[in-house]
Amino acid sequence: MQFDYATQILEGSQRAAARLISWLEDEDERAYEWMAKLYPHTGNAYIIGITGSPGAGKSTLTDKLARQIRKDGLKVGIIAVDPSSPFTGGALLGDRVRMSELSTDPEIYIRSMATRGFLGGMSKATGDVVRVLDALGKDVIIIETVGVGQDEVDIIGIADTTCLVLVPGLGDAIQSMKAGIMEIADVFVINKADKLGADQLSAEVCGRLSMDAHIKPSDWTPLVRSTVGVEDIGVLELWEAIRLHREFLEQSGSFHEKRRQRTYQETLRMIHTELFKAVREALQSNGRLDRAVEDILEGKRDPYSLMQKVVSEWLSIPQAQKEAS
Repeated sequence: MQFDYATQILEGSQRAAARLISWLEDEDERAYEWMAKLYPHTGNAYIIGITGSPGAGKSTLTDKLARQIRKDGLKVGIIAVDPSSPFTGGALLGDRVRMSELSTDPEIYIRSMATRGFLGGMSKATGDVVRVLDALGKDVIIIETVGVGQDEVDIIGIADTTCLVLVPGLGDAIQSMKAGIMEIADVFVINKADKLGADQLSAEVCGRLSMDAHIKPSDWTPLVRSTVGVEDIGVLELWEAIRLHREFLEQSGSFHEKRRQRTYQETLRMIHTELFKAVREALQSNGRLDRAVEDILEGKRDPYSLMQKVVSEWLSIPQAQKEAS
């Protein structure tokens, strides 16, 4: 009798959730059957993104924020996206090391994930893992990204509320002014606010937000909150700011539109991934790609015309032939 992972996860089995998440990270096709069964039970959790430069104190802030959310009786899932080991592909930082005390709370589930070279500070499987934790019954899911500068914009494709963590002394006053960085945040968090330069950083961010509001008016003006994560200062105010943003999304109708866009992009990504896998396997199985690479290196052909030829052929070949190629 087949083990029913979907039922087990819906009943709160963290062990079943861990196995399914591992399959998703490994792109194991066994995961798809159970994800299809879990999908109708997802869409209930609120997703918070915690992003920012390395050294900004994101892990500590995530830890304190999770504790604050638990005080409201809400169940929390945490996805900590870490750098990949160049040897194993696994996460370099372990969840038990980073948030050891949280792991003893049965209503908090923590999962460290490796980026495995995926750009944007996110793991390719992050969106799927969010759905697993959603089905597991978590009310709030926090995604803490690895921290790779401007490529952090990927988080807005998953999170309902994105918190950009800035700290004085790391050049964030300049970094926050870059195109793309200011646009991703719904809440700005000036962490380590007890350090020299924190007030100046906060003033600069507020000034930029005020200037942007005149140039490009928006229904939501990002909030700025100051915290000292290690001392649990300002975390309650941060949680209240996140709740204010959620109220805005729900009352304005933006919540539904934001999730519609997310579903659109996720579906497109899934189709893209499977098509790429099918084409890659077909080209590698018959040695055609290796021969083409040699021809390119020898100057007999170029990769652009090869790409156009492969795409043209793939689009015109009936499915039965594709499966046999």
